[in-house]
Amino acid sequence: MVKNSLISVITQEEKEENSGSVEFQVFHFTSKIRRLTSHLELHKRDFLSQRGLRIILGKRQRLLTYLSKKKKVRYNKLMDQLYIWEQKTR
Repeated sequence: MVKNSLISVITQEEKEENSGSVEFQVFHFTSKIRRLTSHLELHKRDFLSQRGLRIILGKRQRLLTYLSKKKKVRYNKLMDQLYIWEQKTR
């Protein structure tokens, strides 16, 4: 169900054309994060998956920071489409 809603955000044509764009990479990392999160709900002691999840979260956060600095409008649109909350800054 979640996967179908994410796929509807970015159509097949956009995937083929913009597979290297920041938006597509964030979309791809978000789908991986949601899949790993559901896996970790069942397997709480899978520490390698936890490490992988932290790595992917960091990559996505760096991409979102880059996008927020360069293209604020595209950043806000992407955050709304993927239902991602803005991170607290230190």
